[in-house]
Amino acid sequence: MAETLGSMIDKLSIKSIREFYIKKMVRTGKGKREQLNKKLEIIKKQKQFLLKEIEHFIKIAHQGKVVLKDEKLKLYNKPEAMNKIGKISSLSRGIEALTKKNFELWQLEDEARREDVSLAYIGKIKRKIDLANQQRNDLMDKIDHLLERGLKS
Repeated sequence: MAETLGSMIDKLSIKSIREFYIKKMVRTGKGKREQLNKKLEIIKKQKQFLLKEIEHFIKIAHQGKVVLKDEKLKLYNKPEAMNKIGKISSLSRGIEALTKKNFELWQLEDEARREDVSLAYIGKIKRKIDLANQQRNDLMDKIDHLLERGLKS
């Protein structure tokens, strides 16, 4: 898969969520502070690189030198579950929705790792994860579509 704006925004939001949780672990004393701080430094560098990559991508996209869309053809659900992301008409709203969806997925994955619940409960959470993953992919595609539309106008 080629990198698109949607896929880079997806990566950035995940790194930001990871950073949030590691900082929370540092504040609450969960984990070894030195190791966590090293991880935070790595994330900071990764985010800086990714932000530069996003800026460069937008610049060359404006020049028509990159592929703007690479639709994700993953089917986590039945086809009727696809494109259930609501009306998103601006790039910034798409980015916000994708960030929220990644945060939701993070929480669902944490819930699925619980050991104090039944397997039936985990199965229900897994179904929610599948739907959220489909929506995540739809949101990345929407961001790519909105960038393409914005550059053409």
